[in-house]
Amino acid sequence: MPASDSPAPAEVRALAQQRAAARVERDFAAADSLREAISAAGWQVVDTPTGFELAPKPPYDLLGSLKDIQDAAGERPARRVTAGLVVEGWPDDVRSCVNSLIEYAPRDLTVSIIEAGDVDGAGAAVHDLVAAHPNRVEAWHLAGSVGWGAARRALLLADPADVHVLMDVSTVLDGDAISPLLDALAEPGVAAAGWRGANVDTDDAWRSVHDAGPGEVDVLLGYLMAVRKDAAAAVGGPDAKARYYRNADLEFSLMLREAGGRLVVPSADLPCHQGRHHGYHDADPDYGERESRRNYERLLRRFRGRTELLAPR
Repeated sequence: MPASDSPAPAEVRALAQQRAAARVERDFAAADSLREAISAAGWQVVDTPTGFELAPKPPYDLLGSLKDIQDAAGERPARRVTAGLVVEGWPDDVRSCVNSLIEYAPRDLTVSIIEAGDVDGAGAAVHDLVAAHPNRVEAWHLAGSVGWGAARRALLLADPADVHVLMDVSTVLDGDAISPLLDALAEPGVAAAGWRGANVDTDDAWRSVHDAGPGEVDVLLGYLMAVRKDAAAAVGGPDAKARYYRNADLEFSLMLREAGGRLVVPSADLPCHQGRHHGYHDADPDYGERESRRNYERLLRRFRGRTELLAPR
């Protein structure tokens, strides 16, 4: 909304106007100082394409960017397993997903969340989950959208665990679906294990994949996928250029295979289910199709025709 229509006090609006002017003049030290003054007054300023917006400061800290999340690369593992979630809305799904992890996952699993934009109150939902489970749930909050690949990469690199689980908030555990993945990772050469896998259709010039059953697979889907942290860090994590999830998990899978890792789906059905996948069904269809195509075109440029990377047929 225009600054003049903001419910913020006049003195806070004035600080925000001064900050906007400092940014135009590229005086970023002054802009940071003014942001801190706005925060101290109980408000947050969010930059927009047309200027800025002011909103009451939430009961949690907001990071300026993903760069503010500390990188744990090179540190000795401090925990066994972490489940990483990217949250951009749908607070009911977030609660269901996290509560299912708390109920059914091994007790030493930590849930790490990057929450972006407080869409539909998701920031408050995540904050409440951290407060309810302070030893099992941790979160970083950002003011706006950050992109799937960049957020996934930040979660993975900040993770001090031996195993990092990529999980979508539409996935809900009905039992311990994590331990079978951890058991699969103990097999020689396995870099990642997941709930669902697929194989590249080489007869279709790599333009599509088809569902694969249990065993070694070409790619894993990011609905629920456990990866050895050392293997994931060695390839840099998912490509940060992926702004949308679809096909980015396939690209990440082939990166792991290129580095010599095997990808597997456990033989037993995992006790979990998927609710409505809002990222697919409720995203802008033009945006989703465009970004999915970009992800897959990047995959094709790097991997098409390299049959030596694929699982044994």
